[in-house]
Amino acid sequence: QVQLVESGGGLVQAGGSLRLSCAASGSIFSITATGWYRQAPGKQRELVAIITSGGSTNYADSVKGRFTISRDNAKNTVYLQMNSLKPEDTGVYYCNGETIWRRHYWGQGTQVTVSS
Repeated sequence: QVQLVESGGGLVQAGGSLRLSCAASGSIFSITATGWYRQAPGKQRELVAIITSGGSTNYADSVKGRFTISRDNAKNTVYLQMNSLKPEDTGVYYCNGETIWRRHYWGQGTQVTVSS
């Protein structure tokens, strides 16, 4: 079992920055990749950024150059630094962990609202 808890969301003006955190607990050794997803009202959940246990990263085209995913192994935490935020970045951001058994675990989500 893996537990994920997100934090750091909030309301910010366009052009501003936020940093999201995803703290993991439980069978942390089994996590092979951690991703940040977001879901805007009326839209499907989409992948924003992902980081593997080996440190490889990948980003959605819409956030490349603005968002950075990173992790602190000592704190069992993955971060999403979001800069130059746009109103279209608004949504609920979820942390997802994939394990060696191909199971996926989700956090409860954190709301990000970008005002124009």
